[in-house]
Amino acid sequence: MTPAEARRAIALLDLTSLNDADDEAAALALCRRAVTPFGAAAAVCLWPRFVGLDREALARTGVKIATVVNFPHGENPPDAIAAATRAAVADGADEIDVVAPWRRFLAGDAESFTQALAACRAACGDGVRLKVILESGVFDDAGALRAAADLALAAGADFLKTSTGKREPGATREAMGVFYDAVKAAGVRAGVKASGGVRTAEQAQAYLAQADVRMGPGWATAATFRFGASALLDALLAVAGRED
Repeated sequence: MTPAEARRAIALLDLTSLNDADDEAAALALCRRAVTPFGAAAAVCLWPRFVGLDREALARTGVKIATVVNFPHGENPPDAIAAATRAAVADGADEIDVVAPWRRFLAGDAESFTQALAACRAACGDGVRLKVILESGVFDDAGALRAAADLALAAGADFLKTSTGKREPGATREAMGVFYDAVKAAGVRAGVKASGGVRTAEQAQAYLAQADVRMGPGWATAATFRFGASALLDALLAVAGRED
């Protein structure tokens, strides 16, 4: 990875911490890390209780405020998902990362799957980006993952995201390939997010190369591509600071 590629990747990073022990000090520390000497991250993603704090800390930086709902298990009913989403948006969230009810989908209940995502989409309102976490690692069949991706896009997803980071495997290029195919087939301006296990500059480079091949050079911007990670930032900074 070249320094220029590392700087490109930093601008696509959702700097994320979703640990049970996270407190306000940890949230503020992550916000400070989001603005680097080589450019700002795309977003900071933290628990909903920190959205208001993040909004103040990142004012005028251009960094988006993201948070999670129905996380990490994806088992809440649509009304609870909608209520949590409305609360996060009211606190100032720009982006909602929702865990799709993948267990219901894999059990054959596509209707409940769609209802949950549609409720979240409606609760987001205009101007709030919806990223749908499909937990791709639990899908043994690429066809089933594609079907879930198609339903998520039809329900209004702005992004298809691989993983909560709480289950293995997380992101894979195979799953991302399924997402690219779904986005192209839907004919909508939607993005993809590689989340779960992306930690090295070499991994980031491989994912960006795949995006360039599958979707065209220049397609992967913060509007269409994200890395969901925290450990990745240090690796990218080490490369970005090298002499070209």
